[in-house]
Amino acid sequence: MSSDTITVVDAKNHAQNYVKSHAVIVLASGLSQRLGQAKQLLCKQGEPLVCYMLKLALTTKPKTIIVVVPNNHQLIASAIDQLASQYPVIRVVMNTQPETGMAHSLSLGIEALADVTDLSIDRVLIMGIDQILLDAPHLMALLAGKQAVVASGYHNWQDLNETNATDTLKKNITGLPLVIDYELLRQWQSALIGDKGLRHLIRSLPPSRIMTVANAQLSYDIDTPAQRAYAQQKGWLDK
Repeated sequence: MSSDTITVVDAKNHAQNYVKSHAVIVLASGLSQRLGQAKQLLCKQGEPLVCYMLKLALTTKPKTIIVVVPNNHQLIASAIDQLASQYPVIRVVMNTQPETGMAHSLSLGIEALADVTDLSIDRVLIMGIDQILLDAPHLMALLAGKQAVVASGYHNWQDLNETNATDTLKKNITGLPLVIDYELLRQWQSALIGDKGLRHLIRSLPPSRIMTVANAQLSYDIDTPAQRAYAQQKGWLDK
């Protein structure tokens, strides 16, 4: 999705206080088929990547965190259970059909939020777990936005020219992590099928309802062994 016609800000200059209550959905049920191993269990700073990202989500002080994980993967579940025992706001949802794609995982997360009757939330922060340079200031910048959708702007890693990262953001994509009004997310739930996720729905909004927080570092996600090796060489992931 092009960001040419929507508001774009820099995360460094936009991390300010926010008022509205929010929840977090962490999408962590991917099968990592191209990578050949569970990316949830890659290590960053001595802990599984999924736990590292959950701790980032906790820094935003959400009302609750829904983390969607694949069923029948005991190591992932065990790693999260240990963290959830320390932080009761973390709630685990098992995806029995992880092969169906991210949209189904997100739909499960939305259902789990609807089932929590003691919550009063205005917006939802939606995250993946493999953007290894994601940090708390970026999440706070997303939450500081006022539009119906406040998304992240970055470029595909394979096309990213590291020496000219600022220029590449002129043709960035708009994606996760993002913050969305809760009621709008509920309205869109029925349209979430397979890999047909939020991007095509966000395109349907008028530009005035979308803001993008640009962050070139989010280009670095982990989908292939080559990307994993590069990240380990850079020290972004543990070897």
